[in-house]
Amino acid sequence: MRLLHVVGTRPNFVKMAPVVAALREIDPDGRHALVHTGQHYDRMMSEIFLEELGVPAPDHMLGVGSGTHAEMLARVLTAIAPVIEAEDPDLVIVPGDVNSTLAAALACAHMQVPIAHVESGLRSFDRTMPEEVNRVLTDQISDLLFTHSPEALTNLEHEGISGERVKLVGNTMIDSLVALQDRFRGRRACGEHGVEPGSYLLVTLHRPALVDGELLGSAISELSAIAAEMPVLFPVHPRTRARLGDAAADLPGGLHLIEPVGYLDFLSLEADARAVLTDSGGVQEETSYLGVPCFTLRDNTERPITIEAGSNVLLGLDPARIAEIPALIAQRGEGSSEPPPLWDGHAAERLAAEVAAYLET
Repeated sequence: MRLLHVVGTRPNFVKMAPVVAALREIDPDGRHALVHTGQHYDRMMSEIFLEELGVPAPDHMLGVGSGTHAEMLARVLTAIAPVIEAEDPDLVIVPGDVNSTLAAALACAHMQVPIAHVESGLRSFDRTMPEEVNRVLTDQISDLLFTHSPEALTNLEHEGISGERVKLVGNTMIDSLVALQDRFRGRRACGEHGVEPGSYLLVTLHRPALVDGELLGSAISELSAIAAEMPVLFPVHPRTRARLGDAAADLPGGLHLIEPVGYLDFLSLEADARAVLTDSGGVQEETSYLGVPCFTLRDNTERPITIEAGSNVLLGLDPARIAEIPALIAQRGEGSSEPPPLWDGHAAERLAAEVAAYLET
């Protein structure tokens, strides 16, 4: 095999680490080149993930950085085309829904290089989200589409994509979580921030719809009120930190704004949390596996299977509903949900087998 794996952001690394490992295991003599576009470039958002996940150093660092969606797409397209030409891969594998994903897929489509998309078929049905546009377009031009839940198959079928191109393999992000359980369970990262396991609300908020306007201030006010009832741990995404500015200095003691943490520490914080408030797709999945109540501050989710599993509650894009979280936690009680089918730690193995079969035909 001659394979090219393209990653660019924190969630991409988590999804692709087990895929790269599984493909190297079945074809150790093949070419398994890794491209890091550099869409996430902060150390705690990027390099530390590669270190903790055991992914080898990327073969190509593009260093595209941040910018508008158009700027990032253009930079990745310009930078990755010569890499694809030089590597001459049999297949390029792209994960998720970020700008790097779509740009790499577009470059491949124009260069007539086959594309495999990991995490195909997820839909929020909200085209105002850049991620939704990236997902839909990447799926349309991919040759292999790997899905991790049954509703993704239905979504793709409605868009005219079905048959041998689509493979239900499971959730490769959960593979990373399962592989690292011995390292994060019992790690007690929360102790470094002065809180006890099972006592706190963990928060992650970064999407433009929430952090680029007045809603962020409202969310911080509601979290300040929650902090009077239970500690709140908030690892602040660099984008969110920039929007908070000076307001971050005048907050109650129970609301802990902390720097981004590495993957192992974040999984530890998730596993030990009383509940999690997020606008992240990946966090909805991780909490579903861990059995930790999740509250999603968005009007929609491309992961409805987490709601069906009973682990996730969609609050809407309404910070006032944060006030309901303590009551919703009490209402849920101590019961935990079961993870969805094929979220079992073996998705990458199934995916690797499908790639091998595809390249043999």
